[in-house]
Amino acid sequence: MKRVITSALGLMMFAFMAMPSNAAEYAQVASLQPFTAEANYMSLPGYLRYVTFETTGVWLSREEAVAIVNNQIEAASR
Repeated sequence: MKRVITSALGLMMFAFMAMPSNAAEYAQVASLQPFTAEANYMSLPGYLRYVTFETTGVWLSREEAVAIVNNQIEAASR
């Protein structure tokens, strides 16, 4: 049982380390037009989720992606 718990914790730690640690490590999508070829015909949060998965193997939640895109748009307007 101890071996199973240790393996599960190790796998969780590996998955956590694979995730980008801050918004600066995510693809910048704020300058793209949503639902066009440059965003692969996706919404900006959807495109960010896709690009992040392609680079890290980890899916962002829809809520996380929306928050990151909103932060990028806000930062770009400053």
